[in-house]
Amino acid sequence: MKHCIASFVAILFLALPLSIQGQSAVIDQVIARVGGEYILLSQLEEQFALASSQSNTPLPPEARCQMMDQLLVGKLLYNQSKLDSIEVGDAEVEQQLNARIDRILGYMGGSIEQFEDYYGQTITATKEQFREDLREQLAVDRIRGSVVSQVKVTPAEVMAFFNEIPRDSLPYFNSEVEVGEIVAMPEPNAETKEVTIARLEEIREMIVSGELTFEEAAKKYSSDGSARGGGDLGWTKRGKFVPEFEAAAYNLDPGEMSGVVESEFGYHLIKLQERRGNSIRVSHILLQAPVLDEDVEKSKMFLDSIANLIRVDSFSFSFAVKRFGFDKVQSFNNDGRMSNAASGNTFFEIGDLDPDIYFTIDDMEVGDVSEALEYKGPRGEKMLRIIQLQSRTAPHQATLKLDYAKIQEATKQAKQQQFLSDWIEETIGKTFVKIDERYHPCPSVQNWLNDSRQITVGKDGDTITAGEKR
Repeated sequence: MKHCIASFVAILFLALPLSIQGQSAVIDQVIARVGGEYILLSQLEEQFALASSQSNTPLPPEARCQMMDQLLVGKLLYNQSKLDSIEVGDAEVEQQLNARIDRILGYMGGSIEQFEDYYGQTITATKEQFREDLREQLAVDRIRGSVVSQVKVTPAEVMAFFNEIPRDSLPYFNSEVEVGEIVAMPEPNAETKEVTIARLEEIREMIVSGELTFEEAAKKYSSDGSARGGGDLGWTKRGKFVPEFEAAAYNLDPGEMSGVVESEFGYHLIKLQERRGNSIRVSHILLQAPVLDEDVEKSKMFLDSIANLIRVDSFSFSFAVKRFGFDKVQSFNNDGRMSNAASGNTFFEIGDLDPDIYFTIDDMEVGDVSEALEYKGPRGEKMLRIIQLQSRTAPHQATLKLDYAKIQEATKQAKQQQFLSDWIEETIGKTFVKIDERYHPCPSVQNWLNDSRQITVGKDGDTITAGEKR
């Protein structure tokens, strides 16, 4: 079980230092510098130890070299993100930390005791341990996306890419479907909203009277992940919060608490902790009005009526998405068509579908629309949707006609990878790079070494290694 948890944690935190326990301490050394960023021996050894723990066979001798190259690329990207003034706000980091810790807690059955026993420290201390590493990870992802965002592919490039694949090497695709959805979020009724607002006003009175501090009230009553930290959302700039929340927060003076503020997430009390120019640090207490069974049934009846109107051609599925669909889901901006997170396109093999969707479309014809189905949203909230089966293909060997979108994406990914490799090579040439000599023989890091450091052959036949230029 502990090995499973270690693997799961590594996925969430990308093998940050605390994802492995029981390691003997390593006396740290700087083994590389890229611009203003440093790589420590402990970072390389932790990655190697994690990979070893997850492998059923010993790692090959070149594994450390390959990991060193990956670390160098990460530091190059991070260094460039700073030069390009790419910022990752405190609120974004805090949100990601809370989400990842919530997922780990979910994997541990919600047990804070198990979490703290595994990490050997509190959740707050764990967040502090991961915070800057996560900020770096987000900045690297952002600069990488920025570098390849300009890459486009033409139909001619897609055709050329496809034609270069030997016919006997063309992949076979299983039966696939495209699925559309119209989503509705059941809303709490007026009575439960009033009860929730009244409860939040009572909490506000307890804070004003001194019965509880804001932080104590957040820990006791708030319903989101920030409760564990007393509601603290960290430092942020304009544009990071939903409009209603942000407008209220920026209208407060330091130390002041708002009245009840409604947003798409529920009802908030907001306290401005500090202000630095256009940046603020706020805390909040969030209460959410419960959605009752009758509220769900009301939304279900509404969606079923929309489905019936589509079936009799009163309007198209696409029109219904825009006119009646919930606009906070990804599919809303794609005419209701769902995207496959695993492939990045709109095609799903049967095994990629949620079981509820699979069983719903199993006996549907292309163009059919389902009855309203209930499912859980990303925050565990009750959601509803109607499903349309929009296409279905039989198992087949790849063709441009049937699989253009997939081949286009493969072409784009190949072009992006080449573009990123070229960008890295060019940026290395403009960046101060210094690597510990013990890694110079690594084939995977040769492109990081200046030509003057390459091993050359002298006139007498002896090998000569020139001094460092960078």
